[in-house]
Amino acid sequence: MNIIWLGHSGFRIEIGNQVLLVDPWLRGNPMFDETRFREATKGATHILITHAHGDHTGQVIDISNQQSAPIVGIYDLMGFYETKFGSKVVGFNKGGTVMLGDVAVTMVNATHSSTASDNGAVIPAGSEAGFMIAGEGHVIYVSGDTDIMADMEWMGDLHKPDIGILCAGGHFTMDMARAAYAAKRYFNFKTVIPCHYRTFPLLEQSAATLIKELPSVNVIEPEVMRPIKF
Repeated sequence: MNIIWLGHSGFRIEIGNQVLLVDPWLRGNPMFDETRFREATKGATHILITHAHGDHTGQVIDISNQQSAPIVGIYDLMGFYETKFGSKVVGFNKGGTVMLGDVAVTMVNATHSSTASDNGAVIPAGSEAGFMIAGEGHVIYVSGDTDIMADMEWMGDLHKPDIGILCAGGHFTMDMARAAYAAKRYFNFKTVIPCHYRTFPLLEQSAATLIKELPSVNVIEPEVMRPIKF
């Protein structure tokens, strides 16, 4: 299994018989070298979207069309993509699980906001979410954009994720200290990968606090387009 950071909150997860892109904002992303767009998206089987903000949806329509990869996410936003763009979609909702090949993806709660732009107007677009991705003997928790939630207690107990991909940049989401608190209180991660940081000066630039607060966890500061192997 490979987890490859695409900058900000974007990931390419090669797991089981699937290549999952998560929140692929590539063009206009200061962290991503756009000359590697084709490399980052090649062979994608599905595209997972946590919520509708532009720094997460990015080039989702283009990639879906190029790769014939269905977009997977909350029912309301998927309906918008299907109606407006004719996209192939898999719409479901929190608590639901979909099988993508031999990989199980369960939608879980997050606390943030979710709006889309439609011809210059800001419109509601379902609600924010996270994912539990199970395959190859691992469970990956993709937090999406969120703050700490009491829901994390049952999410950790029920799904028992060993890998956490946690937003940790602050200002719009948890910062490093809050992400560390959530990881310690609610989960038993073996590996934590921070995201939604370093993209802009407004966000945290280092995971040093996360590393310090989680001494028994392998905290990996990802590098764009460098695979993390499991």
